[in-house]
Amino acid sequence: MSDEPRPSVEHTPTPRLAARIMESLISAGDVSKVYGEPIRQGESLLIPAAEILSVAGFGMGSGGGEQSGPGGRPRRGAGGGGGGGGRTLTRAVAVIVASPGGVEVKPIVDVTKIALAALTALGFVWASWKGMSKAKGSRVHP
Repeated sequence: MSDEPRPSVEHTPTPRLAARIMESLISAGDVSKVYGEPIRQGESLLIPAAEILSVAGFGMGSGGGEQSGPGGRPRRGAGGGGGGGGRTLTRAVAVIVASPGGVEVKPIVDVTKIALAALTALGFVWASWKGMSKAKGSRVHP
């Protein structure tokens, strides 16, 4: 038997911790958080609606080994660890208007997002066009 202290892996995150974090991320997508508190305005009732995206990732690992130490005595080692992270993103997407005239869904237009999508699409089209023109110019003609 070796007098060396054995490494402890009690600090390793438990599956219960990962489950608690996942539960809190999932609870962020609860319907009560997607639809806000109704707002009364005259005869109309306004209900804000949002889009919620929750993402998470976790990893855990442990290991152990044995090797010969000084004097041929076996040395044991063990280790473990883990980590994780997550994020919840929300954005308003519409307002539902219930009035005596009926129910209407009025989308919230995010002009910045539309402009970024258009610029990204234009960038891809430009890069494809440049790539095709380079490939066409590099062909050997007989």
